[in-house]
Amino acid sequence: MERNLALEFVRITEAAALASAKWMGRGDEKAADQAAVDAMRKAFDSVAIDGTVVIGEGERDEAPMLYIGEKVGRRSEGAPAIDIALDPLEGTTICANGGVGSISVIAVAEHGNFLHAPDTYMDKIACGPEAKGQIDIDLSPTENIKRVSAALRKPVGDVTVVILDRPRHADLIAEVRRTGARIQLIGDGDVSAAVAAAWPESGIDLLMGIGGAPEGVISAAAMQCLGGDFQGRLKFRNEEEKARAKKMGITDLNKKYTISELAQGSVMFVATGVTDGPFLKGVKTLPGRMAKTYSVVMRSKTGTIRNVEAHHNLSVKPMNF
Repeated sequence: MERNLALEFVRITEAAALASAKWMGRGDEKAADQAAVDAMRKAFDSVAIDGTVVIGEGERDEAPMLYIGEKVGRRSEGAPAIDIALDPLEGTTICANGGVGSISVIAVAEHGNFLHAPDTYMDKIACGPEAKGQIDIDLSPTENIKRVSAALRKPVGDVTVVILDRPRHADLIAEVRRTGARIQLIGDGDVSAAVAAAWPESGIDLLMGIGGAPEGVISAAAMQCLGGDFQGRLKFRNEEEKARAKKMGITDLNKKYTISELAQGSVMFVATGVTDGPFLKGVKTLPGRMAKTYSVVMRSKTGTIRNVEAHHNLSVKPMNF
């Protein structure tokens, strides 16, 4: 996968972030999400790739969202065939409420290197490079926290665990509190939270709990680039979801997926902040029809992490999405 595609993908997440940021705090989740989808889809048209969305916003009949199986890119002769996992606006509620940590995100891999995860839930655990190889989703939260504490060489009381604030996590939260570890509860955006677990100076050491399976694949791609660790297990809500998973080629419905089974080979992770979060600042509107975006580009092949700050002159390049 060519490295010169990195800047092209940044332009795509920038476009989605700029478009959705217009809806920040205005209480309309659907409008914010649709603005991001429209902008991202249009921006893909300018990139010379033969892209297939393998992690998207639902099935084909849910269009006009970027659906699983949708072809994107300018499919000219010689354009590389790549698989794409994306979320035009991760944290729609966050953006609509003006909260913390919504992003536009794309993960890219060579064809066949992402798990084709169905739109269901996933039990997840993630940590940074220092604790890589120490976490295990089959172990108790208490044991995982102790292992991360030892790997980071800091007391359990200084370990910070990020968890989605959901009723289903009541027992998990109670157990983590009994260990004495710190907890940061979030309302949405577990891709940002997973990345933050491996992001220097985020203050987050461990992600645990159940979130979206598609977001799990995107998070695993980010962790491959950051040198962190990630494990997941699909959590189905009904028989229909199980049947969908089997149709997508998943035979072991209780399988524990390692990071390399979720995202393998050479992968790239690109994200632009929409609202201020734990590892990216959000879109800033400036005087004179100017805006500033903050993005990150990561490649697993080289371990390179680039932070991209861009000024956009919206009077020259209007966001008419």
